[in-house]
Amino acid sequence: MKKFLPWIIALVFVAWTVSQMVPRKQPPGIDVAGFGRLPVLAGGRVMPMDSLARVSLTLMNHYGAYKGPDRRQIESQSQWLLDVMIVPERADDSKIFEVSNPDLLALFQLDAGNGEPQFHSFNELRPHFAEIEKQAGLANQTDAELRNPFQRTILKLRNALQVFIQLKNTIQPEDSLDFGKELTSFEQGIAPGMQAVRDRDANKPFNQDDFEKILLFTQRYQNLDQAKYAYAIPNPGGKTENEKWQHISAALLGAIGTGKLSEPVKDYGRLISAYRANDVAEFNSAIAAYDQYLAQTIPQQVQRPHFEFLFNSAQPFYQAIVLYAIVFLFSLLSWLIWPKTLGKTAVIILIFAFLIHTAGLITRMYLQGRPPVTNLYSSAIFVGWGSVLLCLLLERFYKNGIASLCGSTIGFVTLLIAQNLQLDGDTLEMLRAVLDTNVWLATHVVCEVFGYSAAFLAGFLGIIYIVRGLLNKSFDQGTGRSLGRMIYGIVCFATLFSLVGTILGGIWGDQSWGRFWGWDPKENGALLVVTWNAMILHARWGGYARDRGIAMMAVFGNVVTSLSWFGVNMLGVGLHSYGFMEQAFGPLIGFIVSQLAIIGLATIPQKYWRGLKPASEPASPHTPVEALTPQ
Repeated sequence: MKKFLPWIIALVFVAWTVSQMVPRKQPPGIDVAGFGRLPVLAGGRVMPMDSLARVSLTLMNHYGAYKGPDRRQIESQSQWLLDVMIVPERADDSKIFEVSNPDLLALFQLDAGNGEPQFHSFNELRPHFAEIEKQAGLANQTDAELRNPFQRTILKLRNALQVFIQLKNTIQPEDSLDFGKELTSFEQGIAPGMQAVRDRDANKPFNQDDFEKILLFTQRYQNLDQAKYAYAIPNPGGKTENEKWQHISAALLGAIGTGKLSEPVKDYGRLISAYRANDVAEFNSAIAAYDQYLAQTIPQQVQRPHFEFLFNSAQPFYQAIVLYAIVFLFSLLSWLIWPKTLGKTAVIILIFAFLIHTAGLITRMYLQGRPPVTNLYSSAIFVGWGSVLLCLLLERFYKNGIASLCGSTIGFVTLLIAQNLQLDGDTLEMLRAVLDTNVWLATHVVCEVFGYSAAFLAGFLGIIYIVRGLLNKSFDQGTGRSLGRMIYGIVCFATLFSLVGTILGGIWGDQSWGRFWGWDPKENGALLVVTWNAMILHARWGGYARDRGIAMMAVFGNVVTSLSWFGVNMLGVGLHSYGFMEQAFGPLIGFIVSQLAIIGLATIPQKYWRGLKPASEPASPHTPVEALTPQ
């Protein structure tokens, strides 16, 4: 029984985590999930309405949060988007716009609260629209890199308000009281209205009422065309991806030429009227009819949006975060009690967490049709994935629990970073031109980020060496030498991949921009990573630093790598400045300070350390990784 205990414990946690990924059964009532699955073209790609809701909310506040009017409980982001698109007068009272800048709060005379993020509704901001437009116009006159926090905030607020207005006009004019009835009246008036137009043009007697009616509808839908943001109506006759979808205004104006409305327009009219009337059966019937139409006409275009909806619901990276936290706790406990049982349990759970992490990574690749690294968000996911993979290999050779602790910590931290990065917009966004080359994404970028993974892992192993050496009596010289060899092996790995990735990047630059090297900040950062890793190796080979010195240098490698990964993007200059994030500056500085503090602790004379005393037993025989160590 004791032999199977680690598996039993691990499977309990894994089973619970997997159960959280299974789609929830749709409760009776309005089929909100069905609406969330519907495809829509936005930001240059087809996504489910659920993703559109999530992305739109992150444009309006950094937390992707929402509060219904009078704190009314809103079921999900899709429920919020339903209100925005179909009952905009109710959505206008939802508190979704973040206004935290003190100068902006003072300008609008809004409550600053207790320093916490403040959310305001569209109606609360409505009286200030003229001032917002004025201040945004002034901010636009300043170069982007010279704008102060107030100017950046006012521009972001104006953009969020514009998107909100566009969302309200995505599948109907926002002032329509019953779009289904409006569509019926419009379709019935097309034929007599167009006949009146032709008679008028031919100087024949014409029906003035029919003429004015079709003119009114035409002007109405032409005005609606000015609010295009998301394209919800399929256009099977289109040639390109963008042409295969159209805005509701284009579909309505096109109906004037054909004399009849398309099936998707009619289905949307049905579900809009049913939702406003709270007619559950009619709404769900309209969703089912539209799903059937999509499956019969454009099945290939709806497969990915439907799969993305399931991906959003499962949240594999969040579930992996939970498992990594559990592994961390078991790893720590294994150093105190039941080392074999809890240590093995930690490794088993780490393997399952890695598999979920891998499944999420592969799913993103399928949804985007690209290699794993396309933006900062995906780089954080891949850095964590690569580090955990290396930790599993280390644990296979050393079986001392250190790699499990490292893997769980790095996996947890990098996915936590990714969770925050996803609040900056669509993580499956269309690629920037600087990255839009699949062959180099699959070689240069992946190699470079894999090098980051190894560099951070080496740095974290260095942290464990220093902290355990200072505080843990059981950390003897034999364990210290073993950990030193682990750091050395991982630094070798980091040097190889960083060097190859940097060279491939130069080849990419030569083919794309006509120069192999241009001293771009991102290029300089990659070179620094290679140089610092090479310095660690030379210090080891030349005998200039022993295990403690190598650990200190590896920790400083965290600083170098973090500056190359995030820091250079904050400069806002160069061909690679595509990931600027003002809010990341503070955490980056805090991380650097923490690493320097750990290095400072390592300078305490070793006689004052509690660990690294002579080992009571002979060192373990060499492993394949140890064989890399020069004698």
